[in-house]
Amino acid sequence: MVAITNLSFLIVDDVAMVRDFLRQTLVNMGANNIFEASTGEGGMQSFNKNLPDIIFLDIELPKSNGQQILKEMRLIKPNAFVVMVSAHSSADNVKTSIELGASGFVVKPFTSQKIRSVLKRYMQNK
Repeated sequence: MVAITNLSFLIVDDVAMVRDFLRQTLVNMGANNIFEASTGEGGMQSFNKNLPDIIFLDIELPKSNGQQILKEMRLIKPNAFVVMVSAHSSADNVKTSIELGASGFVVKPFTSQKIRSVLKRYMQNK
């Protein structure tokens, strides 16, 4: 089990079910410092206010592009651990996200085991 009780999280996704699943997965793992946003603008506001340790960021958001938001987050916090989330795992999406500084890429629909694996990698790199 990954010890995540002292970490803060930000989930940015326009789909409530995805946010709920991620939040519940993190809570079940022991997280208690979780922020959420359904838009890119809300995500950036929460990011600037809370500077979370780990961000789950949807690529396709209403009126926003997650990859552009990733760029902005990395300018503010260069070591931000940003995991891109998308239903479209095209080679271009993955390649561009990694080039822009994403720490990982998760394809929807995902399992709680996949989230555990991402968090384990974060802990190993700390």
